[in-house]
Amino acid sequence: MDKKVKRYYDLKQKQKELEQELSELRTEILQHSEGLNAQEWEAGSYRVKLVLQERKEYDEERLYQALPDPQVWRLLSKPDAAKIAGLVKLKVIPEEKLKGTYDTKSVPLLYVERK
Repeated sequence: MDKKVKRYYDLKQKQKELEQELSELRTEILQHSEGLNAQEWEAGSYRVKLVLQERKEYDEERLYQALPDPQVWRLLSKPDAAKIAGLVKLKVIPEEKLKGTYDTKSVPLLYVERK
């Protein structure tokens, strides 16, 4: 079991290092794309594509005012975009009630594929 625990620890350390390097590379690639002013470009035998995704960031105070029902608020406990989207989909919360409770943020998604 000692070997398994050691291996697990080593892999978690390696995972942290890889995630840090990926984050740095992603930032550099996004900056390069901005400099090119391009959403899609090629680098050697790779194709880089950026897609903007819209994400809602809910304001807790405005959301609480829009959803005064304590039973609904208890389901959320704090603004979680995925939970809120699920409740809207299930028609527990009408989408009209949520207007003005969130700001929309564009997040670039990075895709790199081999040609």
